[in-house]
Amino acid sequence: MSEKTIFEKILEGSIPSDKVYEDEDVFAFRDIDPQAPVHVLVVPKVKTRSLATIKKMDNDSIARFIKGISTVATNLGLDKEGYRVVLNHGKYGQQSVEYIHAHILGGRQMSWPPG
Repeated sequence: MSEKTIFEKILEGSIPSDKVYEDEDVFAFRDIDPQAPVHVLVVPKVKTRSLATIKKMDNDSIARFIKGISTVATNLGLDKEGYRVVLNHGKYGQQSVEYIHAHILGGRQMSWPPG
């Protein structure tokens, strides 16, 4: 059995987090190293490793994950000015946890290219 990721430990409650939203499908919490005034992570409760493996999830789970991201951004009041959603994959994409998660970044003007 592989070791649980930090996100699995957060979901089960063995690691505390600053929760901003939860429903039956997703869990959202503030990033411990924020890169913007608002930096929240959204994780689906159905685990998949990355964007490359999301195709193994059923379409309903994928849709609920995307809808959860939108709901969290709206609840954070980011709709009016805008926000960025980032999904990292692999070493070059700077994915640090092998559990798909979306970064919602807002509260300031974003630049392009992102880096």
